[in-house]
Amino acid sequence: MDTALDDTARGPAAEAAGPAVPPPAPAQQQVSGTPEVPGARAGEAGPAAGRPASLSPSRAADFMRCPLLYRFRVIDRLPEKPSPAATRGTVVHSVLERLFDVPAAERTPDRARALLPGEWEKLLAARPELAELFTGEDGIHEPERLAGWLAEAERLVERWFSLEDPTRLEPAERELFVETTLDSGLVLRGIVDRVDVAPTGEVRIVDYKTGKAPAPRYRDEALFQMTFYALVIRRLRGVVPRRLQLVYLGSGDVLTYDPTEAELQAVERKLRALWEAIALATETGDWRPRPTKLCGWCDHQALCPEFGGTPPPYPLPVLPVPRVPEAGAGPAGS
Repeated sequence: MDTALDDTARGPAAEAAGPAVPPPAPAQQQVSGTPEVPGARAGEAGPAAGRPASLSPSRAADFMRCPLLYRFRVIDRLPEKPSPAATRGTVVHSVLERLFDVPAAERTPDRARALLPGEWEKLLAARPELAELFTGEDGIHEPERLAGWLAEAERLVERWFSLEDPTRLEPAERELFVETTLDSGLVLRGIVDRVDVAPTGEVRIVDYKTGKAPAPRYRDEALFQMTFYALVIRRLRGVVPRRLQLVYLGSGDVLTYDPTEAELQAVERKLRALWEAIALATETGDWRPRPTKLCGWCDHQALCPEFGGTPPPYPLPVLPVPRVPEAGAGPAGS
């Protein structure tokens, strides 16, 4: 579950040219674009600014959607307000993961519903600021808002049972952290919701989405995250996943795709070009906004030039752009 973003769309910007991909940082420093930061408490300072060291599906999608958004999240590491929808997605993912801890016969809708309050309480204990989601302007807790939120989480969990039968599934991996380094030095990483392995060795990658399935014209964008994971799994295990499966709990749809080796090679080329574009923007400080309909959900409108804002000072050194002599000009001092 690569939330942010986990759940998220976009359009390519990878054709931009740029310098060679920077070498990876030492292993202990290979942190991705800090997926925790978008959920940080509003008003709190995020971690110190730093250069990108790896790429996850969510952060790649951020850059393709809007380079300035990528900068705010990865370079500046600005905090973002938690949202009820994203928080609900985290809790639902936790329930679907934990349900496989019990014997197959006990994986029932009632058992799954019973897990919800406990998973919410565990998340709240780890992130107390989430209590603000259910607090009114007067600072008083509003239990009816929490009850409605949990009821919607229950509906999402129940719908899963109409799409898959957990009594017949024994996942090989759940919430699997994966990481690989391409020959170019680019580090790819992320968290896969579920990996199923058939007795014949065929691999299926499954991702849960708590939103609705995209319209057909947006499905390639939705599959980007899955082909990213397929590339990483292929490099780690030496096998192309037989199937990629997106389970949309919001609409009750299942989207599947069977990738090929050639397609994964194309994904690798796209990611290399994307990383070069990110490297170029990092060195020049040129992070241009790309307005879309999704801007209405962005926490950073006040800092965005498209909305009359001014980004904070760029926290990294900027390389000077080499001066190109005018045509016909002689050497300096002549």
